Amino acid sequence: MTRKTSFHWAWIILATCFVNLFINYSVRLGYGIVLPEMIKDLSLSRTAGGTIFNAYLLSYIILTPITGYLTDRFGARYVITTCTFILGVGVFLMGTVESLWTACLFYTIVGLGSTGMWTPIITVVQRWFAPNRRGMALGILSTGYGLGFATMGVVFPWIVNQFSWRYSWYFLGTGALLMVAANGLLLRSDPASAGYLPWGQKEGSLLTEEGKGSNQRREPLSNVFKSSTFWLIGLSYFSISYSLYGITTFMVDYAQNQIGLPFEKASFLATIHGVCQVVGVLTVLPLSDYIGRKRTIIISNSFITICLAGILLYGSSWVMLSVLVGALAIFYGVIWPMYGACAGDYFPKEVMGTVIGAWTPFYGLGAILVHWVSGVLRDSTGSYDYSFAVNTVMAALAVLLMCTVKKNTMSTRYLGESQKG
Repeated sequence: MTRKTSFHWAWIILATCFVNLFINYSVRLGYGIVLPEMIKDLSLSRTAGGTIFNAYLLSYIILTPITGYLTDRFGARYVITTCTFILGVGVFLMGTVESLWTACLFYTIVGLGSTGMWTPIITVVQRWFAPNRRGMALGILSTGYGLGFATMGVVFPWIVNQFSWRYSWYFLGTGALLMVAANGLLLRSDPASAGYLPWGQKEGSLLTEEGKGSNQRREPLSNVFKSSTFWLIGLSYFSISYSLYGITTFMVDYAQNQIGLPFEKASFLATIHGVCQVVGVLTVLPLSDYIGRKRTIIISNSFITICLAGILLYGSSWVMLSVLVGALAIFYGVIWPMYGACAGDYFPKEVMGTVIGAWTPFYGLGAILVHWVSGVLRDSTGSYDYSFAVNTVMAALAVLLMCTVKKNTMSTRYLGESQKG
């Protein structure tokens, strides 16, 4: 029995997940804005700054596959609510750090909380929207991390000037803790449990491309991990993660300490980046419902490669740097949800959370590697030029890997068997 109401609860789910992403990505991407002030105050090197972020990423990539499995097993509502509490505690503690080891420890806790801020969120949103409406839903959702980055580019410098960098963490930690109650009250793990059909799915069309859940035979996880599609998408995810984190984490530091811009002007790049992300996710992501996820990823990664090459060659000009960062950000915002959406397009929905979680180590390893490599190259050469060159090559590799992905027959076979049943 499905509810027939003028208002669909999917929009409550989307709004709640939007706020979760806004706070989480303000924490994650805001680190690059706070980094110059934080390492100066604590007398840390840029390699140490990269190590702190890698502590976050290590806990994130190790535990996210487990979070993805728990999402499929127990539901996104419980996972997201628990992780929001852990996130809030960890972020608040970041404002108290006095040394490298405490910064690494507390950011590790933040990473643990963040495991519930992407895989479960993108999974629950995809479940609440019909397949031909997911691009639109993910586009709206993804404005959360773009606006988070844009807001922090303006707010963090003001907080630093009025108080200190520590209060940036206090404010964000408080916001995360407030979301614990909201998640527990408003989230529902899937539409069926709340008496709804996915938004955009018509009554009587229960058998969509994903099939009837009650009559489906669960695809063995071993078949998922044996699929070449899983590995090709994962390796492409690794490559683009390396290239993008290599620019976003060190972008403000590059502008401030290599080009010589004042902190306020350098941090404004984050605002440009965030605003342009919003433009991208609201335009390109809905188009993916019509041109396909694979083609969207290839186009986006190609533009990212061009922009990274442009930053390497022309990034010493403030005007060119601003234009190139903005152009890159349009597709930056598109990439992350598109890789997550591939789980729903290429694999059965019952293992969607597990697949997204299993791809996270590819993403995380790319980000970890680039932070260490970029930090070491910058400290040893005094320039980000070598780091940016490697970023460009990795983005091009992400394009090539995605071009080799063929249409996976797993979901098609899965549907055919459910129809026979």
